[in-house]
Parts: sequence; structure tokens; C-alpha cells
Amino acid sequence: MKAILHTKFAPPDELQLKEVEKPTPKDNEMLIRVRATTVTSTDCNVRNFTFVPGVFQIPARLFMFGVFKPRINILGIDLAGEIEKVGKDVRRFVEGDHVFGTPGMTFGAHAEYICVREDGTLTIKSANMTWEEAAAIYLGASTALFYLRDKGKIQDGHKILVYGASGAIGTYAVQLAKHYGAEVTGVCSTTNLEMVKSLGADKVIDYTKEDYTERGDTYDLVLDTVGKTSFSHCRKSLKQKGVFLPVLMDLTELLQIVWTSITGGKRVKGGVAGESVEDLEFFRELIEAGKLKPVIDRCYPLEQTAEAFRYVEKGHKKGNVVITIEHN
Repeated sequence: MKAILHTKFAPPDELQLKEVEKPTPKDNEMLIRVRATTVTSTDCNVRNFTFVPGVFQIPARLFMFGVFKPRINILGIDLAGEIEKVGKDVRRFVEGDHVFGTPGMTFGAHAEYICVREDGTLTIKSANMTWEEAAAIYLGASTALFYLRDKGKIQDGHKILVYGASGAIGTYAVQLAKHYGAEVTGVCSTTNLEMVKSLGADKVIDYTKEDYTERGDTYDLVLDTVGKTSFSHCRKSLKQKGVFLPVLMDLTELLQIVWTSITGGKRVKGGVAGESVEDLEFFRELIEAGKLKPVIDRCYPLEQTAEAFRYVEKGHKKGNVVITIEHN
């Protein structure tokens, strides 16, 4: 089978399309013919190892992804595809099922085939979803839901600001916040204002022309999806019990989470979203009801995956970048 191999921590050109052995499912696994996957910021961070602060990079590499060369050689954390074969112990799925979800932190979706455990984070794809739309759901939607529902305890009537509202997480955050009855302000660049409005944002702010903290508005939640604001900067824009939610955290945010949990008042909250089949099914129901829409910026064929990484790493994508995989 064809796969994109990641063999060193280097610029995107290190990614190469190669022929590798097609995997064979174990008794509790399914072999999935991948129809679409994505290139996410998570894939980029793992590929070039930029998501860990400098002093922690060597121990993190040692225990997670390898010190001098990658332990994970095929990236891709989102997928949609067709089950080609099931192991003898699999009961939840059958051959021919169309599914979407994630292989988890083992990655591996940048390939024509992948094996995933039956108890993995997969569910049945709706007939009204394209492969590309289904592939673009898991990481962005799950992260947005985790921060809004689980960490922010979002409620009907909350005022919420989403910084980076046009990205993969932000586009889902705007829509999910509206689903929960919040008043949403989206912060993005000039070219994305209308798109963010179309997703349901009540107000939009162009960060290239205006600092959202200068408006005088206060919010129950400030969700920073792109690491472009901070607790110290947004503190005056939080209500007395307001919460700052940084998706990208360094040591400063980790210390603030601990400190504000002790002092009370305005808080910083964060963490790592878990993998949940129930959440995938929740997203599917919202999409079927027309209340949630995956936003896709560009689609690339598998052989142009390196180019997709270059585009994502520029930091200006709208929603999701998808890899489509053609099978002969």
C-alpha cells in the first residue's frame, strides 16, 4: 500500500510517498480502507516537535516520539473510510461499514490502509456526509467541545469570545457555542469575517484592526484556539467568575491553572481532550440536523501531503485541510 512516511524531525519535504506493507488486522481489529484524512496542527507539531517547550523537548521525545528520529512513522490523526476486513472477535462493526473518527495518538491515517481496534474511537458515518467532511470532524470538534463543555461549563446565555474563530477548532467552537445557547464573538482576520458570521457568530472582531480587550465587553469564557492571546491580556475582559481557556499551553499557562484554582475568581483552565465515541455520535447527530458544518479550506491528494503540511504551517488555513485518498 502507499503511505506518507515521516522519518526525521525536519521541514515538510522529509515526508515521502512510499510503498509499505499492508497491515493485517488482529482478532480485535478492523482493517480500514482510508478514503480521507487531514493535516492538522497536531500532525505538524508532532512532525517538527514544536508543541513542547525547549527545556522539556528531550524528555518528551524520549518517552513519546523518539529522541533522534521519530517513533511514529505515519502521521494522520483524523480519518474516514470503509472497513475492508474485521478480526474474528469484532462485533461492533462489519465489513463494508463506512466509519469516521481517529486512530488516536498512534496516528497512522496518512496511508491507504490502517488497522484500528474495535474499541477505538470510531463510529458510523452518515450517508449525507462526504468522506472529506467526515474526516474533518474528530480533532477540531472534539477539542472545541472539551474546552467549552468540560472545562468552560458552557451554559445558555453565556457570553463567549473565540480567538482564532476561523481555524479548525474555532469554526467548531463558534457553532457548538451557539448550539448551547451562548452569545458568541469571533476574532479572526479580515478575510474570514464573513465566514465566521455565517457559522453563527453574533459579533466578529478583526484582530488586524482592533484589540478585543479595548471594546469594554466582558465574557464568561475566552477560548484561545491559536495561542495568540493570554490570561494577563484578557483578564480585564473576563467577568468576575470568567474563565480563560488556552488550547495551546506552555509552562506559564500550567502554573496559572494551578494558581487560579487556589485563588478563586477569574480562572485559567485547560487539559487534554479524551477520545469519545459518544462525542463522535453527538457530532454526527448535529450534522444530520444541520446544526454543525465541517469547514474545509483545501483538499490535496495523498502524494501532495508535504505541500498540505507547508500550507497548514503557514498558520492561515480556514477550518480544515483534507487529504483525499484514491484507490484503484
